[in-house]
Amino acid sequence: MQVVVGRVAKAHGIRGELAVDVRTDSPEERFAEGAVLTGQARDGSTTRLTVTAARWHSGRLLMRFAEVPDRTIAEELRGVLLLGDTDDLPPIEDPDEFYDHELEGLRAELTDGTVVGTVREVVHSPGGELLSVDRDGRDLLVPFVREIVPQVDVAGGRVVLDPPEGLLDV
Repeated sequence: MQVVVGRVAKAHGIRGELAVDVRTDSPEERFAEGAVLTGQARDGSTTRLTVTAARWHSGRLLMRFAEVPDRTIAEELRGVLLLGDTDDLPPIEDPDEFYDHELEGLRAELTDGTVVGTVREVVHSPGGELLSVDRDGRDLLVPFVREIVPQVDVAGGRVVLDPPEGLLDV
């Protein structure tokens, strides 16, 4: 299974370097020289990308890939999601931390057991993480904070929600 570990924000410079928004807690491992990632475009097409260099610059990771020799090709990769294999992820020691792929597909239910829907994805926003819950074909955005999501039971296939009044009204 593959998970999103980054997103190409833009081309940087003229030699094919790319500015990447990192979405992994282990960028040194994920983006190490020689690592192979899958680039997934908006239309679903994929391409293999081999890391040749990565460095931090002004809070953003700048990367080079063997398959991207110049700015023209780098520009074509704007918005591409960078995917890595879940098998390569290190185990998480903290019981309150989760990989996005562990939450996707879990049943979302209220504290009384009433099913609300299914977690479709984890949305990373500037204000924090949100659970996008599919409720009868509509997306509900639920802040992923302990006060509203008091329990995550990956083994049991569920997240428990204790939302404030009105949060789940659509």
